[in-house]
Amino acid sequence: MRRLNLEFQPRRQGPLTWLPLAAGAVVLLAAVAVQQHLDSQQSALNTHLQGVEQQLGIRPRSQPALTSAQSREQAESLAQMRSLSQQLQRPWERLFSMLEGLPQDDVALLTLTPDARKGQVRISAEARDLEAMLAFHKRLEASGELRDVSLLNHEIQVKQAEHPVQFNLSASWEIGDARL
Repeated sequence: MRRLNLEFQPRRQGPLTWLPLAAGAVVLLAAVAVQQHLDSQQSALNTHLQGVEQQLGIRPRSQPALTSAQSREQAESLAQMRSLSQQLQRPWERLFSMLEGLPQDDVALLTLTPDARKGQVRISAEARDLEAMLAFHKRLEASGELRDVSLLNHEIQVKQAEHPVQFNLSASWEIGDARL
């Protein structure tokens, strides 16, 4: 008996049989090569863009991780900057205007030491006598800028002819109703 041949399409045995497979492989290799080329261009463009952004100040330069000592130092520096910023934001003109507006015939201001962080100011002055010192103290208490005015110390200069009084006052420096 003869063998049955049930193939409806007979096999082709020529070189054209492998042509679609070879064409697909060539297209696949070309696509991979183009993708690698595009990836390298994208990477180069991103690097160039980061450099330009850093030059323009849009993107900060990447910094390595900080050690604990460096982070402490950075925190201290930030605290100092905040303190300075807080001092700069105080209404200095109002304080100076108030102090200059007080009658000071018998009192001379020597130093003014503000502490914006604590909201206090220390005033060193010299008065002609004790009564002038007490009157100056009362005028500061009555002002709208200072609260809790207190005499820290005083010293009568007995070696000078008129016996002037050098004294230090401390006061809370307030802005309106809110204390800074």
